[in-house]
Amino acid sequence: MNNIFSIEGKVAVITGASGVLGGSLAKRFLEAGARVVALGRSQETLDSRVKELTAPGGEALAVEANVMDIQSLEKAAEKIKEQYGRIDILLNIAGGNIPAATLSPEQSFFDMKIEGWNEVTDLNINGTVYPSYVFGKTMAEQGSGSIVNISSMAAYSAITRVAGYSAAKAAITNFTQWLASDVALKYGDKIRVNAVAPGFFIGDQNRAILLNPDGSLTDRSKKVIAKTPMQRFGEVEELHGAVQFLCSDAASFITGALLPVDGGFSAFSGV
Repeated sequence: MNNIFSIEGKVAVITGASGVLGGSLAKRFLEAGARVVALGRSQETLDSRVKELTAPGGEALAVEANVMDIQSLEKAAEKIKEQYGRIDILLNIAGGNIPAATLSPEQSFFDMKIEGWNEVTDLNINGTVYPSYVFGKTMAEQGSGSIVNISSMAAYSAITRVAGYSAAKAAITNFTQWLASDVALKYGDKIRVNAVAPGFFIGDQNRAILLNPDGSLTDRSKKVIAKTPMQRFGEVEELHGAVQFLCSDAASFITGALLPVDGGFSAFSGV
């Protein structure tokens, strides 16, 4: 039974591999026997990350690429195919919210800087669409592959202060369903596209909004915990199993799905 959850030997491209979530997933996939391709904008940073990741063992390749640049991604795809001959998995991890697109509690929608809106929607939508377009084409040619995108709790219902991020993640959920349908109909049942929707995890991007300088919970955090039946924030490692599952043969009849990993946040009305 355990074999159907295996990703051993698979070539897994991970965008945003220099970040916390991307790096954590890269480590998990290496431990599971996958050959990891770490993508990011800085070759120096990637080389350092790959050296760190492979110190205990495993095979990884650092490839500089910008998820917002099609030509950059196409060059990366050629390099990966030269090295491994195929691409089995794409994890679209690059993305996230940005300070310029975050409203303060006192601000309204009409105080928002449109430049911030454009930046965060571009990063989160096209930063997933472009890699899917380039690396998904290789999967279509070889007739198999698995793409996993990152959605959000903000795709389920409105979350204050992050209008652009919320809209972008709702778009990712829709794009996941659309692409899953398109590739299955045109290229067969061996290419699958799914998404995970993380609940609330404290990371570099949201630490200041969820924790006070002394480490105590902000008012916003208290609202999150009150809406989370498990009564805690998630740990980044708790995303590993869901992502690996979606990339494995155990999920062979699952495509176009959105899997929440949220401690029950999306299920609970708060009452």
